[in-house]
Amino acid sequence: MADIHHGFSKRLRRIDVKHARLARGYMGKVRDDGLIEFRPKRRLPAIPLRGLLYLVLGFAFFKAVVLAHLGGVTYQERIGLLSEGNVIEQVGAYIMRPDPLTGMIAVYLAPVLR
Repeated sequence: MADIHHGFSKRLRRIDVKHARLARGYMGKVRDDGLIEFRPKRRLPAIPLRGLLYLVLGFAFFKAVVLAHLGGVTYQERIGLLSEGNVIEQVGAYIMRPDPLTGMIAVYLAPVLR
């Protein structure tokens, strides 16, 4: 008898989980036999990865334009001045330091910007 109740409790728990998932959004789809089946919508990541990638690439491009425009020596001098400032300026200097991607892009942009 306890086995029957255990199976019933298991089914109830599965129904509750499915109901909770459907409560966050669902899509109805008609199957080939005419039965309408509801499935939960896929959850999207909290931070869109494509947008984050575009942000990082855009910032790298910005750094490359500045590096190509100023030249390597002047750019390093300005980063050095920033690193001697307060905490916010030091963080800015850390973020703006040239990385391999920035250097690679700057090499291609330098002839265009000069």
